[in-house]
Amino acid sequence: MLMILLGTLAMLIGGSTLETLKPAKDRPEHQFELPMAQVGGGVVPAAVQIEPLSELKFRNIVHQAYDYSCGSAALVTVINNYLGIPVTEQQAMEGMLAFGERDKIIERRGFSLLDMKRYVNTLGSDSAGFKAEIKDLAELKEPGIVPIDYAGFKHFVVFRGLRAGKVYLADPSVGHIVFSVADFEELWDRHTLFLLYPSKTQGKAVNLLALNDQELGVIDSDQLRAQANLPPLDTTEALRAAVQANLGIYTLRR
Repeated sequence: MLMILLGTLAMLIGGSTLETLKPAKDRPEHQFELPMAQVGGGVVPAAVQIEPLSELKFRNIVHQAYDYSCGSAALVTVINNYLGIPVTEQQAMEGMLAFGERDKIIERRGFSLLDMKRYVNTLGSDSAGFKAEIKDLAELKEPGIVPIDYAGFKHFVVFRGLRAGKVYLADPSVGHIVFSVADFEELWDRHTLFLLYPSKTQGKAVNLLALNDQELGVIDSDQLRAQANLPPLDTTEALRAAVQANLGIYTLRR
């Protein structure tokens, strides 16, 4: 008899749940309806954009296809998102093999800045390499390719900007990353900087890699410290209640 009652109750609960389900609505990709009443924001549903972290991390960055192709991916990241020229990593690799030092590329399993420069010239744009300092990066208004020596490996990344003592990089292997100026200086290989320039016929660069006011790469811990560090709990009343319940001896030290 008990099992029958439990089964009937389960059917009723399940039926009521099914009745409360609402059919899915057609929405643009990555857009969802947030029920504001359930999150304390009112009674009117609001459409919100939700972007996966995997996509957000590589926004405007070409994710390198191979462990040795950081140079080509960094180069294409700048070509696509600064010069505004649509090029794939595969096309860039084939171009650098065709116009660069092919034998050396195969030997070292990677591309040099000279290989990049020769390929960029075939696109009608110019480029140049420099020895720079942090103060030069602070004044730079366009992205640049910089080599870093990270974990014992030579690696190409794209410098996006310097703000409030933080260096913002577009890394083709892990996405958007941020270093302190001191940490970046230790990794920056020979202070080399490689810049690309739009052709005279191309006009103004698009520069989708520029830092913006909504940049979320770093949150200053000082802005959150007061709210994040909770004061010690005052257990005085709890201890007094325990004494009154004959659970122990209470001694208050001042």
